[in-house]
Amino acid sequence: MAPGGAKKNILERLDAGEVVLGDGGYVFELEKRGYVKAGPWTPEAASEHPEAVRQLHREFLRAGADILQTFTFYASDDKLENRGNVQSFTGKQINEAACDLAREVADEGDALVAGGVSQTPSYLSCKSEAEVKAIFMKQIEVYVQRKVDFLIAEYFEHVEEAEWAVQVLKTTGKPVAVTLCIGPEGDLNGVSPGDCAVRLVQAGADIVGVNCHFDPVTAVKTVKMMMEGVGKAGLKAHYMVQPLAYHTPDCNCQGFIDLPEFPFALEPRVLTRWDMQKYARDAYDSGIRYIGGCCGFQPYHTRALAEELAAERGFLPAASEKHGSWGSGLEMHTKPWVRARARRDYWEKLPPASGRPHCASMSTPAGWGVTKGDAQLMQKKESTTQDELKVLFGKTKCFS
Repeated sequence: MAPGGAKKNILERLDAGEVVLGDGGYVFELEKRGYVKAGPWTPEAASEHPEAVRQLHREFLRAGADILQTFTFYASDDKLENRGNVQSFTGKQINEAACDLAREVADEGDALVAGGVSQTPSYLSCKSEAEVKAIFMKQIEVYVQRKVDFLIAEYFEHVEEAEWAVQVLKTTGKPVAVTLCIGPEGDLNGVSPGDCAVRLVQAGADIVGVNCHFDPVTAVKTVKMMMEGVGKAGLKAHYMVQPLAYHTPDCNCQGFIDLPEFPFALEPRVLTRWDMQKYARDAYDSGIRYIGGCCGFQPYHTRALAEELAAERGFLPAASEKHGSWGSGLEMHTKPWVRARARRDYWEKLPPASGRPHCASMSTPAGWGVTKGDAQLMQKKESTTQDELKVLFGKTKCFS
């Protein structure tokens, strides 16, 4: 807390060199819990089942998160109405409820609330800059009214659309972070990570980085490329990284959505808590100070980040009361061979088995190679027809 009991804002924390931990993957986790539909991935649960969203916020806070993002991913009206998605609530109602839930839980600790916008179907359908910016403007009106602490433009595959988002978000006067869902190959138009970062800083972003689509190893590598580009341009920024909780060494530029396991068979790829500790250390050693997670991240993953960086942060999270460092709680186990695992050396060197003798270790990404402007990506309000699906089924590999 700052003097007088006020919370330090995000830039004050980063300017002071503090480690800021983000939360995790709300849409994926709430889909598994039965509150989000895979496909649209929209956040109606903020209005339909606020108790579920509140509980997940609370678990991330207890695990050590310093930032609670409003559950507003894909909550623009054009996405909520896309391809026959029937809504009981407007985008405004969902965003208002999400802001209230995040604030309620954040104020139980020293966490900040971040309001977010993400890429739009309108951009993919080649709508104009003015039309896309109007969508972002409509969303941020709620964030300003609900007094979120800062804003995040996240999950953008094209740097141009991210620039437009940053320009709109800057009009609020609040700190602005922006993350692209890209890897080392750059955005889907081939703009390099370094050049993307320069353009976003020039657009007004205070914090730049990546989220989603790739694993921690790939994400940290990509942010380092951003840092190099910004430095060469003589600019300054803070950096953030919020990767997947899945191993994705076989991904192409589209990331995990191109994997045949997406989205319902990704569990064999989940990172362990020990993988997460390595990620936290690698990100910190790379100079990144805003470290969090995206799809697949659960509260225990966030706790692992907090435990790895406990010395730098000066404390452990409340959730560590139920977790011994490097498995030390196993000292209390009834079986001696399990007690023998109560040490860092064991868990740090363990190569986990998958238990799936007929599975390959890598997949072949779908690689359809379509992006903005392709006829297959033109979005519509009407439901996808069976004839349209048959065409897609014919292009998709089946397994036996």
